[in-house]
Amino acid sequence: MKFAHLADTHLGYRQYGLIEREEDFYNAFEDIINKIIEENPDFLIHSGDLFEFSKPSPNALLIFQEQFLKLKDNGIPVYAIAGNHDILMRKNAIPPQVLFKKLGLNLISPKNPYFIYDDVFIGGCPYHSKLQVDSLKNSLNHLSKEAENYSKKILVIHQGIDKYLPWEYELEIADIPQNFDYYACGHVHTRIIDDFGGGKLAYSGSLEIWKANELGDYVKKNKGFYSVEMSNDSVKVEPVNIELQREFIIKNIQYSQFDDEIQELQSYILKLNAKPIVNLTVEGGNFNRGDVYEKVNTELFDISLKIRPVFKSEDILNDEKLIENIATLDPKELLAEKLEVFDNEDIVKLAIELLNNLSNDKLEESEKISNKFFKEYFEDLDISEIEFDDFEIEEANLFSYDDESKNSPDKDLNNFTDVDNDIIEKRNNDQT
Repeated sequence: MKFAHLADTHLGYRQYGLIEREEDFYNAFEDIINKIIEENPDFLIHSGDLFEFSKPSPNALLIFQEQFLKLKDNGIPVYAIAGNHDILMRKNAIPPQVLFKKLGLNLISPKNPYFIYDDVFIGGCPYHSKLQVDSLKNSLNHLSKEAENYSKKILVIHQGIDKYLPWEYELEIADIPQNFDYYACGHVHTRIIDDFGGGKLAYSGSLEIWKANELGDYVKKNKGFYSVEMSNDSVKVEPVNIELQREFIIKNIQYSQFDDEIQELQSYILKLNAKPIVNLTVEGGNFNRGDVYEKVNTELFDISLKIRPVFKSEDILNDEKLIENIATLDPKELLAEKLEVFDNEDIVKLAIELLNNLSNDKLEESEKISNKFFKEYFEDLDISEIEFDDFEIEEANLFSYDDESKNSPDKDLNNFTDVDNDIIEKRNNDQT
């Protein structure tokens, strides 16, 4: 049994506000549907974010309808869930995919949490926010129980998982039931295939370059969909790639070689079939940003769809290196460095112990450590034995008057600070 796994097509997305980029997403979707029809799978799974917006434009809806009907005409049923872009975060809101249910789209939803294709269980959940995680976990556990009696089981979700999206996730990997054969995931735009439970967990990635930070993954793994073959004892996942509609160019140019590099880049772009997106960084040396920007526009503007320049003079590069060096230092090392002025290893040790405990909200332990340190160092301390060099100097100056001030000491006393007054009061008490 073979099926196709696709996600994050984001139809209707107008990147950089350019109609050409919106068309790129439509054309890529048509290319990918044609590829799927060539593969002739038993069915297609779409794991969410079919559209860029929960209220898609008529054009986006028509594009999907055209391609969906092509799949239908070729006998390829579609099973889909709603992603976060498909859902209006409001009570009782419905995703735009419901418009195509009467045309044959199998929409997995809270009301219809699973479908059966032959003896294959295809179940899942639409996107849940962090505030709805408990409900999501309950739904996943319910699906796990419902799927137990089927020979092949597929779970479809559109969520961030801590293992793959550690800074912005809704689910921990431990929250996911392990009795499914294939986990058809959406939401993460990079391509991932991983072993999980007794099967495979996969993110098929986005259809196109949705954000510039996806370029690295695209260079390594391309864009497209997964062709998945399931047998009784194994799951085999094969990436099927499509070509991007236009090239994304990432170019770093040293200012010392600016003129030659720009001419070389211009020659390369002129050979392309479509105007590219150019991410250009000019760095090194001390230059006038305005002059460089004007030169870039003169040479590349007419032959590029979008130029995204970054200018890094020598001063900026030096600042970045300094920040990088600071960022690589351990907080404990920074703290120890600042406390070197005390020339006391016990103080450094105290500070690091407090840092460790307070960072983990261990307030009682921190208080014990502080009290122990104070007891060891100050309990039997005779304050008269302490040498306050600055204190003695300030005290001496306080009661030394020149000839003019001897006759009117009150004039100076009126300008004393609180510290000065405390010193006088202490001296008077001692004399008494």
